Amino acid sequence: MVIEINGKRVMTDPGAYSTLQSGEKNIDIIIITHEHPDHYHLESLKKVLLNNPNVKIVTNTAVGRLLTEAKIKYEILEDKHSGEFDGVYLEAHGDKHAFIRTGLEPVQNTGYFIGKDLFYPGDALTNPNKFVRILALPVNAPWLKIEEVFQYAKVVNPKVAFSVHDGMINEFGLAYIKKVVPEVIHSFGIDFVILELGKEEDL
Repeated sequence: MVIEINGKRVMTDPGAYSTLQSGEKNIDIIIITHEHPDHYHLESLKKVLLNNPNVKIVTNTAVGRLLTEAKIKYEILEDKHSGEFDGVYLEAHGDKHAFIRTGLEPVQNTGYFIGKDLFYPGDALTNPNKFVRILALPVNAPWLKIEEVFQYAKVVNPKVAFSVHDGMINEFGLAYIKKVVPEVIHSFGIDFVILELGKEEDL
């Protein structure tokens, strides 16, 4: 995902399930929420850095350790802290990935406000306990039930939501998401926007 704000371009989580990031240029900031390969993929990140050598990476301590090993520069922003990075306000919320299964310890996961309108939680259902105008809503994952999607949207109560984290499902699952999720989300009084891969949307 690439967000354009204040004349800057912010990329989130260049992972192994997508390829479009490899060709993106004029990226100012990269946010990495956690270390799982669908969010942090070193080879993809290196390709982004080749096209954007002056980009700033913002992440948490756990991902930072991996970046240090790869000799890649980064800045830390974690739960309950905020700051301005290259003219873009970022605010961090949450510290743990959602529970997946017994025997697998949750990794560190940090959600981020990008600007003061858009909240991107990464792989967790973190409630920032403040007004969210736009919510990047996870809709599918091994750690997620559809009812949890709906309840999370209802609790956060954004003005607008759009789906993220649907890369593991095929066209039948995507068709379900595009039909059922908007119907339920709209019943809460929340606008739901379906984003198309590779197309821009003004929210």
